[in-house]
Amino acid sequence: MWNCPKCPGVRRGLSMFTGMVECLCFAGILFGWASLDFILKKQGFFGSFCVNATGINGSQVLDCRGQDEQFSLVFTIASFMNYFVTLLNGFIFDRFGTTVARVYAICLHLMGTLMVAFSTPARAALLFPALSFIAVGGSMLLLTNFQVANLFPNNRSTVITLLNGAFGSSAVVFLIVKLVFEAGISHRASFLFLSACSIIHVLRTVFLLPRHIIPYPLPDHYTFGLTCGKSKKSEESVTFDPQTTDEVQHVNKEPATPEKTFRECVLSRFFLFSVIWLSVIQLRNLQFIGTLNPTLQRLTNGDSSLVSKYTNAFAFTQLCAVLCGPWNGLILDRHKRKPRVEGMSDKEADLRSTVLSLFLTALFSLVFSICATIPVLPLQYFTFVMAVINRAFLYGGLAAFVSVAFPPCHFGKLYGLVLCLGAIFSLLQYACFALVESVLEGDPLYVNIALTLLILFSFIHPLFVFLHCRNLQSQRVKDLEQQ
Repeated sequence: MWNCPKCPGVRRGLSMFTGMVECLCFAGILFGWASLDFILKKQGFFGSFCVNATGINGSQVLDCRGQDEQFSLVFTIASFMNYFVTLLNGFIFDRFGTTVARVYAICLHLMGTLMVAFSTPARAALLFPALSFIAVGGSMLLLTNFQVANLFPNNRSTVITLLNGAFGSSAVVFLIVKLVFEAGISHRASFLFLSACSIIHVLRTVFLLPRHIIPYPLPDHYTFGLTCGKSKKSEESVTFDPQTTDEVQHVNKEPATPEKTFRECVLSRFFLFSVIWLSVIQLRNLQFIGTLNPTLQRLTNGDSSLVSKYTNAFAFTQLCAVLCGPWNGLILDRHKRKPRVEGMSDKEADLRSTVLSLFLTALFSLVFSICATIPVLPLQYFTFVMAVINRAFLYGGLAAFVSVAFPPCHFGKLYGLVLCLGAIFSLLQYACFALVESVLEGDPLYVNIALTLLILFSFIHPLFVFLHCRNLQSQRVKDLEQQ
């Protein structure tokens, strides 16, 4: 009954649906930080860093910039760990398979939610490891769900970007925690409930995912879950297909064309520009999320009700990421529905399809950064929309580009390395916050302008890919003329 080819609708549908729920409700909850930040401040976490100060008119005011700095540091470390350990996560997944990877992810996520549940203003330091555990565990849950896209070969990129969108939308979970907190339910009760939900991850690991990795293309009579079956064509060679960290069966046993080495890939311009593209866009996005609460405090002149209103609006907007993600997937998969130009290879068609995706991501990031720079409170509604669209495009587009631009055997290492380097670059968000608070007296205008100018470097990547595709086209035309 569980044989995929015989019951594709039920088994594949359940795997896809539960994967969406898992990504939507657990994997990326870290990025709802603005809502959790609001709750923790209300309870006095890091309150000892607030000091009495003299206001402009000589009155005594409470200066909580030190408290904001601690919260910014918590988010900076957690978001850094979320991407920095991707290389390690990929190695664990590739080497030990789905079950081991998910047990590791579930344990981390469980420890993180329990530590937040039992944190208090007196034990505020627990937030540093807790949020990092939640981030790393969530990113591994997302990684293990990517392989579900192999069950839908004609729409793999769309499924990947849909899961990425659900990952981004999971930020709404902290909004729900905030709303029930305002209704009188403690954050401890909410996080204990999230901890109890770990049983869902365990059941899904046992019944709806393979022990190892879902292969692509799917072999005949392939099953997974408790029976974790394999193809009857076991005599065929199996190699690793990195786009969704799966195994690919090659019936053709002819010698493969020599591929570039890992070192050659890392030293290529494709890799360099992809790192720059990700790093500058990711830095702007994380800096915005990490400083949203103090930014709203400044724009509303400390009006707590307005801060709460805009924080809720941002969280609700993030829920729409699950709707934005598939747009990028449709852009990346569109060439599969069009007639192929004579002589054009699948790799060239895939690479050409990434140009529009990369360009739109950079453009959305630029528009988002410009809006975030303008200190007009009502404009922030549009800023929230652009931030969500930008994030929904960013990571799915990166995975798709790396999978088509480099040899399959190096995908896991290269994808993890790009995110690793991007994570190191993202540490600048804390330096930006410290600069604003200590030198610019809380006004982030100049830092925002600098980050907006930095975004312009992201356009180099789609431009280079476009020029490369045009050269491939010219070469193809010459080859056809000579035949």
